Amino acid sequence: MMRWLWISALVLVLDQASKYAAVGYLAGRGEVEFAPFLNLALVYNRGAAFGFLSAASGWQNLFFIAVASIAAVVIVLMLRRLGDKDKLVATGLSLILGGALGNLLDRLIHGSVIDFIDVYYPRAGDCLWLFVRSASGCHWPTFNIADSAITIGAALLILDALVAGRRAHGART
Repeated sequence: MMRWLWISALVLVLDQASKYAAVGYLAGRGEVEFAPFLNLALVYNRGAAFGFLSAASGWQNLFFIAVASIAAVVIVLMLRRLGDKDKLVATGLSLILGGALGNLLDRLIHGSVIDFIDVYYPRAGDCLWLFVRSASGCHWPTFNIADSAITIGAALLILDALVAGRRAHGART
């Protein structure tokens, strides 16, 4: 288990360092164009992914702190039980753990999660599903390094499940 925690630690350090830099650089600036289709924009998200529950009255912070804390404990217990062959699952869980801890730390310190990565495309018509329309184009909800690690970790778990399912199906035929 311990050999996988370096991934979580690396995600946590990169996430917190990038958020520290984002707050220092972006505070009071609004959107800053970083590259075509990529802005840096400081957002304090009181909700979850895609701003879910961000408009709630404040109870959601404690809820998400509890969820992230429970998830972290469960992931550590899962990592302890994994065998040497479960590298994809261990990597995925370690990425999710690092991301969950990064966002949990934000909630404990700031009462919200610091997001700053704004991916967009110039609007040539209607925005694609889940993109938010603005004057400058269609924007994906603002996110951070922790969110990216959680997403990549979840994708690795799905990939492992698909591969395992394919192996099991092949063994039956």
